[in-house]
Amino acid sequence: MPFDGLFLYGICHELNEKLRQGRIEKIYQPAREEIILIISRPGEKHRLLLNANARQARAHLTGETGPNPTAPPMFCMLLRKHLEGSKIIEFQQPGLDRILDIRVDSRDELGRRVVKSLICEIMGRHSNIILVSRPENIILDGIRRYSHAVSRHREVLPGQPYIPPPGSNKTNPLFISEEDFREIILSGDLDASLAVAMQKTLDGLSIPTCRELVKLSGLEPDLLLNHCGEHELRALWQTLQAITASAREHNLQAALICNAKGQPVDFFPAAIAPEENHQQIKGGFNETADKFYKQKTALENLQRQKGALLDIINKEIKRLQKKLALQRKSIQDAGKADRYRLYGELLIANLYRIKRGMREVELENYHDPEVALITIPLIPELTGAENAQVYFKKYSKARNTGKAAGEMARLSEEELEYLEGVKASLDMAGDMQDLAEIKRELTGQGYIKETAPRPGKKQARDPKPHTKPLQYISSDGFTVLVGKNNRQNDTLTLKTADDDDIWLHTCKIPGSHVIIRTGGREVPEKTLLEAAALAAYFSRARESANVPVDYTRRKYVKKPGGAKPGYVIYEKQKTVYVNPRPDAMKPVNE
Repeated sequence: MPFDGLFLYGICHELNEKLRQGRIEKIYQPAREEIILIISRPGEKHRLLLNANARQARAHLTGETGPNPTAPPMFCMLLRKHLEGSKIIEFQQPGLDRILDIRVDSRDELGRRVVKSLICEIMGRHSNIILVSRPENIILDGIRRYSHAVSRHREVLPGQPYIPPPGSNKTNPLFISEEDFREIILSGDLDASLAVAMQKTLDGLSIPTCRELVKLSGLEPDLLLNHCGEHELRALWQTLQAITASAREHNLQAALICNAKGQPVDFFPAAIAPEENHQQIKGGFNETADKFYKQKTALENLQRQKGALLDIINKEIKRLQKKLALQRKSIQDAGKADRYRLYGELLIANLYRIKRGMREVELENYHDPEVALITIPLIPELTGAENAQVYFKKYSKARNTGKAAGEMARLSEEELEYLEGVKASLDMAGDMQDLAEIKRELTGQGYIKETAPRPGKKQARDPKPHTKPLQYISSDGFTVLVGKNNRQNDTLTLKTADDDDIWLHTCKIPGSHVIIRTGGREVPEKTLLEAAALAAYFSRARESANVPVDYTRRKYVKKPGGAKPGYVIYEKQKTVYVNPRPDAMKPVNE
């Protein structure tokens, strides 16, 4: 993910071609460290994204539209005051530094023309977006303010002079001869790799980009500089020269790297050496960055939402585990009830031997074949009959407590099983719609507080699931459906499936409901085992081996009245043992 100086060089050129002389119409700040500029030119509008987040710092055009805060932050209001309605003069990049300087033709309070710079510094955790007045070079404000207490090099505060980040003192590879290249590379640490030597001496190239250049040259990516000879340096120079020549002529195309599923996983400022199970998509720099960060942002949002729901579920599981421990202790204590009854019966049978004031009595246990003696504690202030009544009351209370605790423990175990099932659904959630369904389910069950409707508005009805179950085709041509959450499981099993369809689920393990659509046909054993492997994979036992999976006809599956989502009972089942396999069948693209 090298958003390095060479990549920004391509971004800057494309921005000049598309946005120069464009007018800044609107400015938004959708996130704490992100700015969106709406820029219009005759017949077209563009969204320019500037981000100063430590992990996602970047600048590029985007097609994404996200929610904006109802009240704009102070920095956004300042940008609107100084830049809205202004024209963009040009985009500048000092050398191959990761700095984008947006020069703007603006007006001051008296209507006089002034030039301002909106500078996006892409420097990892030191990234910033700073508004500077030209030519005075005075900072108007920055999205991240700090003083000398944080940085000895400079202060980013209103009224302070703008000082660029420290220079790298590296050589610009766009304008370098072969002799200079050799001299510069060989001046580095000979024990370092060739890629590291390039990154430390040539400007605008990140370590990943340098490694790819070495690989494109037909060399090992970890080749040490000390092991390089004439052939290696010549091959590397030719590769670098080809790329820099294309960059100078603005013919260079960025490369978006996608996995086997077509999901973006990386990007580079030039095409890289082919890799197994990966494909490259060449295109514009802005387009490439937007595609990559769209996927990355969506994935991070998904993981963040998953984490929030997981925290809620784990908190409830922890509470239930404590509750269940107390209930089991109550059941254990209730096991003493029979002893209390025995004490009471022995006291009644031996009232003539018990006197008031006795603290204990030793009596023969006539329930014991050996008629062993048993010592019974007494309350001295009570008679024998009164002591017997005390024990009978303890017996009755312990017995009732045991029954109640047993029922409560059963309910707690069912709720724990339900929450473990929700956790399994959470693991399988692949997009925000899946998470929304799980959140609605948890809200409906009372684990998440429901947002009260605004005055005058009706409460929204509980919507039906929006997403569809996963669909597969077995090697024998049977359609197999897999539910991704409890609400989907209920719909799939109780409404979608026919009575003669085959229903599968892991035995006593939370997981998805799986349906084989039979269409009245007999299901071959191969299809049954493939569906069972899917059921094992889409469960809490996906990392295990030899997982038991029950299967039966759909007509033998029932949902008890008042049961939680996803909970069913079934009969006439058979069990197979399989290893979880996500590739057991061919998925059907939606």
